[in-house]
Amino acid sequence: MTKAAAGAPATCDLCDAWPERVRVLAPGFASFGGRRRFHGEVATVRCLEDNSKVREQVASPGRGRVLVVDGGGSLRCALMGDRVAGDALANGWAGFLINGCIRDVEAVRALGIGVYALAPMPRKSEKRNRGEVDVPVSFGGTTFRPGDWVYCDEDGVVVSDAALDLPVD
Repeated sequence: MTKAAAGAPATCDLCDAWPERVRVLAPGFASFGGRRRFHGEVATVRCLEDNSKVREQVASPGRGRVLVVDGGGSLRCALMGDRVAGDALANGWAGFLINGCIRDVEAVRALGIGVYALAPMPRKSEKRNRGEVDVPVSFGGTTFRPGDWVYCDEDGVVVSDAALDLPVD
């Protein structure tokens, strides 16, 4: 078994131990945060090229959760940058999984927060207060629902209906 950082089980080990309970996100996401391995309960935002709801969510207590953002896979603008990441970290969020882009990569990488996204993009998003919060979102061949658990590391992303631990040998 792989040695997990900060108490988080490795995604490979979770797939081996719980093949019937995990859903695996399709490849294509890259790590941009200061933490490459993170996990937590899922909170969701669906938005397209408008990060107003993302900013709103990270201003609330994160309680170790991961904000899963479905930006429709848009590569036209970033849905988060160093300010949003800094606010999230200060409010106790474990990280982000973004079906879209981020900006301020060097500054975000210096923060102790996990960030997986599709690509970097220097253009900021619109601010029109559009989007939905706490709704199921689907991308990468899987669905994320508020209250699910997501595990992210260098090998990929897995999601389950409940928190998982590795069986004790």
